Amino acid sequence: MGGLILLPISEVVFRNLFHIVIPGATPFALNLTLWVGLLGAAIAAREGKLLTLATAEFLPKGIVENTGHVITAFIGTTVATLFVIGGIEFVQVLHQSHEEIALGVELWMLTLVIPFAFALIGLRLIWRASPLWVGRALAALGIVLGWWMATHAEGIAGGSLWPWMIGLLIGAIFGAPIFALLGGVALVGLISQGMQPVLAVTWAHEELSSPSAGLATIPLFTLAGFLLAEGRSPERLLRMLRAWVGWIPGGTAIAAIVLCAFFTLFTGGSGVTILALGGLLLPAMVKEGYRERFSIGLLTSSGSLGLLFPLSVPLILYALVVSAAGVPIQMEDLFIGGLLPGIVMLGLVSIFGTREALKMKVERLPFRWREAWESAWDAKWEVMLPLVVIIALLGGFAKTGELAPVAALFALIIQRFVHRDLPTNADVVRVIGDCVSLVGGVLLILCVAIGLTRYFVLIQIPDQMIAWTQAHVHSREMFLLFLNIFLLLVGTVMDIFSAIVVVAPLLLSLAGLYEIDPVHLGVIFVANLELGYLHPPLGLNLLLASVRFKKPVLEVMWATLPMLGILALGVLLITYWEWLTLGLLRMTGYGG
Repeated sequence: MGGLILLPISEVVFRNLFHIVIPGATPFALNLTLWVGLLGAAIAAREGKLLTLATAEFLPKGIVENTGHVITAFIGTTVATLFVIGGIEFVQVLHQSHEEIALGVELWMLTLVIPFAFALIGLRLIWRASPLWVGRALAALGIVLGWWMATHAEGIAGGSLWPWMIGLLIGAIFGAPIFALLGGVALVGLISQGMQPVLAVTWAHEELSSPSAGLATIPLFTLAGFLLAEGRSPERLLRMLRAWVGWIPGGTAIAAIVLCAFFTLFTGGSGVTILALGGLLLPAMVKEGYRERFSIGLLTSSGSLGLLFPLSVPLILYALVVSAAGVPIQMEDLFIGGLLPGIVMLGLVSIFGTREALKMKVERLPFRWREAWESAWDAKWEVMLPLVVIIALLGGFAKTGELAPVAALFALIIQRFVHRDLPTNADVVRVIGDCVSLVGGVLLILCVAIGLTRYFVLIQIPDQMIAWTQAHVHSREMFLLFLNIFLLLVGTVMDIFSAIVVVAPLLLSLAGLYEIDPVHLGVIFVANLELGYLHPPLGLNLLLASVRFKKPVLEVMWATLPMLGILALGVLLITYWEWLTLGLLRMTGYGG
């Protein structure tokens, strides 16, 4: 992660001061991102944090749950083994080509991480499958099956896919890692077409190592959010927000909403916001007179706000995925397009907070210039983070892909050396470990989903979807309604990163039929998935809020329902009033 930050920063410094280009800086940074992603996924596998579908949360405890762990580990190990074999073949091909990056470093040396990381993931899935050696031995049979599939592809080619797909579906129900489900479908499909696992690895490396990919923005912006969530940054920001808006009816609720949106902006709605801020914000709201049930609902819903604002990680991921699918899209366009829709979603929840404050006669905080100034001065470094990034971009000091290292380095400096909220280097390493375990799960899914997308194109799934839609959906308005319903259901069972990687490429061609701008589609996409975090019974934020606030999931669900309804109205407004997304863009000359 240090190299991932310092290489682009050094490039910026040398380019601006000395007009010198560092040899191999860009390809080295791209391959370091691959190392961070895959080794981060290995950390996530060790700690049981690989992203899964939410269905496993509702399986009965005891023998069913224990059996499910073995089944999911078996499936995950099978897929990981196939990627190990494909990765080894890929490294061998590169070794024979002797392609050099710079300074005598050949490309094959950096791609060794692919088979190594997938081997680690498989072994750790086996170890976590069961506390009993019998369970681990059964899970380890996935190594045998994966090896057999790779070496006997001719026995699978041309055969029925249904037995394999049913096995993967069972794994999905039991909570198999999402990378195993997506990668499993892709690899089985390719093998059935007479192709080898190395093809999926080759496709993934081609797209992820493209200089235009901008992949490093995901782990680095996420790291900035993780660093700020540590220590007293949330307290400083909350104090400042309450000092400036506490005199408004519902001021503390508004402050809590804005604070949650600020942190979710960087972490991608991963639940970090609720886990990091819930213990601070819930007591503050209850103390001022807000009902506990209302406060839980407000904070749970606010944990998914902020995803539409500039620098949002899901917006960045959408731009990367869509561009890889053949529709070039600028991150800046998405940032501008999401600004007004983001304000709408934030405003709707804030209005509800104001209504609650008036209903409960919550006392307002008097506005005091001294407190406002002191609190702003105390939080100046946190407030400066987005300003520094914007100045670096608009001032021409850094390119779009170099903004994330600027944000991560700035957050690291203020937390480690200015505020000293991270007093030791060990604390920094701990936070980076937490960050890469989340990011690793996301980038792992991105790696395997590229093969799935290519396989879908190979068997003409997008063409079939277009034909079906043209035959059954005859108006743009009806398509948008179906799109919202579909995305809401997707967001209920899948995390936002997986949904973007898998579903966005498939919807692009459909949206083109109804002349939906790709930026507008991206905003609709993220807004619906933002809502999916709250959708009962499997919404991720419902489950995390239940853990954080120590309340039953059903109680959190009922507390959140009013917010869900309000945000659903916001999503419909964003969907059907295209100007909210494209108005500001067209004022700046956007021609999409």
